[in-house]
Amino acid sequence: MGVLMSRRQTVERVQKVSLAVSAFKDGLREQPSTRRRAEAGTARQGTLEQEVQEGEEEASAGPSQPEESSASKAAWERLRDGRGVEPEEFDRANRFTPPAFIRPKRELHDDEPPDISLEQREQILNDEMCEICEVWTAESLFPCRICHRVYHDGCLRRMGYLQKDSAVEVTETAHTETGWSCYYCDNLNLLLTEEEMYSLMETLRNCKIIPESCLTLDDFLHYKHQVHKQQFERTMPEAQEEQAALQFNALDPDKKGHIEWQDFLSHESIQLLQKIRPQNALLRLLTPKERERARTAFLALDQDNDGLIGEAECRQARHTWFRKHQKEMLSCNVSISHVGPISEGSPASSRNGKSPEKILPATKQEETRSIDWPGFLRENVAYILAARPNSAALHLQPLA
Repeated sequence: MGVLMSRRQTVERVQKVSLAVSAFKDGLREQPSTRRRAEAGTARQGTLEQEVQEGEEEASAGPSQPEESSASKAAWERLRDGRGVEPEEFDRANRFTPPAFIRPKRELHDDEPPDISLEQREQILNDEMCEICEVWTAESLFPCRICHRVYHDGCLRRMGYLQKDSAVEVTETAHTETGWSCYYCDNLNLLLTEEEMYSLMETLRNCKIIPESCLTLDDFLHYKHQVHKQQFERTMPEAQEEQAALQFNALDPDKKGHIEWQDFLSHESIQLLQKIRPQNALLRLLTPKERERARTAFLALDQDNDGLIGEAECRQARHTWFRKHQKEMLSCNVSISHVGPISEGSPASSRNGKSPEKILPATKQEETRSIDWPGFLRENVAYILAARPNSAALHLQPLA
């Protein structure tokens, strides 16, 4: 799929240093060598050659911190290249070569509002051939719930993307209402441009975050405090600390006491997208499948068919409809499961009298303010994107 620009730039920089070193050596040989200059410069020449050799070794190693181990360097490289975690015990023998991900680039028209019609439904078509082997075998292909790609489970296994329980997850959910996200859509970090990725890496380095490590609640809160202080030059308010604690709990649905690296990275990626890009640019990231399911959600909330819903309904959709409850599957005539399976607390199921989730009280302002279809998309686009990963973690906790 191409060579990553960051790696090419590193090679070019090493080549330039090597050329400069060669020219420097040639210049030393061409200087006039009198006996006195040769005797006086013997020690200096040895020192220069030693410095040149050290410069070549440093250039070949690339920019790195002196105390970083080889494993840490490899983790930073995987983070930069968007490859995710690669376990040491994973055997690459007889495996397909994983793709070299090319990060997206911002276009000039990205910030302009996209034309996403409510009335004009989109036809959803999946690819006919496996994305990896490019072979068609009909029913044995597993579709992604976000994009148009389809895969063989055997090809995914040979790529190293199906291990242990994940193979069962794909086969059991790919053709269900829950659905399954492919390795492109599952990784929210791949939505970042190269510049945005380097910005995130700089923040992680400054806050002493070790790539591919788990974070406890104390680690997570300490990181959030550091980021806030660097950005605003003041201590994070108590209310924001409480919200950060709620976000940690949402990223740790199994109550293990820590959050996995991939979940933390997805959370930070969607946070950075919200901070840097306007909502119109985020809307352009939605796939046809996501747009179609958002239409289904809005139309289900628009009971009187006037193209408007209340703010409380919009907020309720954010808290329930766009959340992932992969272990709970309810049969319902309204399906937006691929944005996030309908929970028992959603408007569609509340008619049956089941509402285990807390229904957020609506203020008078929310009851009076109406939201149209474009506003519904703008206010929920980040939550729709955050629901892409297969992980049960909630990568973007809505504000209470």
